[in-house]
Amino acid sequence: MKLVATNITKLYGGRTILSDCSYSFSTAGTYVLIGPNGCGKSTFLRICSLLEQPDAGELLFTAEGKQLPHDIDLRRRMTLVLPRTGVFNATVFNNVAYGLKIRGMDSGLLHEKVIKALEVVGLSHRKKQNARTLSSGETQRLGLARALAIEPEILFLDEPTASVDEKNTTIIESIIQNLKKDARTMVIMTTHDKEQADRLADTLLLMKEGIIAVRNL
Repeated sequence: MKLVATNITKLYGGRTILSDCSYSFSTAGTYVLIGPNGCGKSTFLRICSLLEQPDAGELLFTAEGKQLPHDIDLRRRMTLVLPRTGVFNATVFNNVAYGLKIRGMDSGLLHEKVIKALEVVGLSHRKKQNARTLSSGETQRLGLARALAIEPEILFLDEPTASVDEKNTTIIESIIQNLKKDARTMVIMTTHDKEQADRLADTLLLMKEGIIAVRNL
C-alpha cells in the first residue's frame, strides 16, 4: 500500500499547525519524521492514520494501482501506536488479542498471532499477567505487540520510546529494525531524538514550523 499526502494543512484555534505538508510514502521501509516538540509531527501522523481530518489537502491511499476509499477496511490495514499505550484491566494476552477479536478472527488463528506478536516484543512470559502491572517500558512493548498482531501494512509510531528506559528503548528499536525484513510493512514514526532517527530511518523527514523538508539517508 502507498500513501501520498498532498498540501495537508491543519489549524487549531486559528493557529497553523501544519502548512501544505506533502510527501509520497511509496515503498516499504522506515520513514522517520523528526523535529522539535510542537512542530506538528504528531498531528501529521494522526491525520495520515485517519484519526483526524485536515482543514485542507488530500490523502491518497493506493494498492495494486487502485485508489482505496477511506473506510473501515482501510483503517484495519494500518494502525497507530501512541506514546502512552492504554491498557485494559485484563491479561497481556487478552490486551493483544483485542484488535483481532473485533475483526472476528477464528480463535485458533487469533491465538497463533497473539503468541507470535508477544514473542516478537519479548513478552511471552507475561501473557497471563494483568497488563496494568507491567512497567512503562513493557507497556509500550505491549502496544507494539497489539499493533503487530493485526499485521498492518502501515504502522504509525508516535514517539515510540518517549519516557521509556534505556533497556526498553533498545528492545523497541530492535523491533523496528527487524520490521525491515517484512517487505510488506511500511513504518512511519516520529521522534525528537536525532541519534535515534539516524539509527532507524531509511528516509528522514525534517519538520519545522509545520512544514516538511526531506533528506534521504
